[in-house]
Amino acid sequence: MKLYNNNHSVFALHYHLVLVVKYRRNVIDDEISARLREIFSYIGEAYKITIEEWNHDGDHVHVLFRGEPKSELTHFINAYKSASSRLIKKEHPEIREKLWKEMFWSRSFCLITTGGAPMETIRRYIEKQGEK
Repeated sequence: MKLYNNNHSVFALHYHLVLVVKYRRNVIDDEISARLREIFSYIGEAYKITIEEWNHDGDHVHVLFRGEPKSELTHFINAYKSASSRLIKKEHPEIREKLWKEMFWSRSFCLITTGGAPMETIRRYIEKQGEK
């Protein structure tokens, strides 16, 4: 396992995040997924968060990411959901027709530490998302 460090610590903090579209609407295609990933990377820089793996299905995304001990995960996730919702609806107004209200993402999310399973198992799982 690769260890990372900052001024005061050595760490390996990996997380598996699942974000679901409101009402589980099938609105995420490859183009929208790529844009959502760009936004995640951009906002993640301020929180010391780095994407390791990303994939999507029509109604949700899976992200394997790395953080640091000072990464404020809940603040980051809320900032990401808010910004990505606003930008995606602005850049793809057709999405508004499939959602009943203003929110793009469901209020809830799933965040799992990945220490319980080998990283390669989680990578393979995320890579296979969206396959039939």
